[in-house]
Amino acid sequence: MLLITRRTAALALCLAANLCWAQTVAPPASSVRLRGTVQSVAPGLLTVKERGGEVIELVMPDKVAVSEVYPIALSDIKPGSFIGTAAMPQADGTERAIAVTVFPESARGAGEGHRPFDLLPQSTMTNATVADVVATSSGRTLRLKYKDGERTIVVPTDAPIVTFRPGDRRLLVPGASVSLTAQMTDGKPTISRINVGRNGFSLPY
Repeated sequence: MLLITRRTAALALCLAANLCWAQTVAPPASSVRLRGTVQSVAPGLLTVKERGGEVIELVMPDKVAVSEVYPIALSDIKPGSFIGTAAMPQADGTERAIAVTVFPESARGAGEGHRPFDLLPQSTMTNATVADVVATSSGRTLRLKYKDGERTIVVPTDAPIVTFRPGDRRLLVPGASVSLTAQMTDGKPTISRINVGRNGFSLPY
């Protein structure tokens, strides 16, 4: 039986109202994004303590897509890279990166564009191609181009830089950091995709 929490009820209401939370690759309008830490794994179920502190139990279908997120170097961002970056607006019109995902070539073009993001108040997500990279003493300045415009993103040296690759359920262990997309199916919160860090790596968003 699914554990019923305030978060589960809120998830149901959110989906019923056809709301969604922005993410690196925009989900279907009937989906929401959860971030947290795995508490337990059972056949067909995953229990997660989300970042707000509440525990929610979700249905995990047999064929759910699992991706491993892992860190790479700031220098791995190059002209031509297709990236997704969570960022905060700055007074000079640029944006300061909170974290950057470098997409594998197979995911080029996914979720392209600029949109609000739910990581922090006023944060944004930009999925775009890197047109220029300028090295600075404090990191990198990126000029990003996407279908309807461009953005200048300042990436500090301490910003997490990650990419991802196909993973499997063996990564889903208690304590693992996860972010997942879920939707209500037959009245139950059900996972459609899940990202996970290996060996204690904490996902930046």
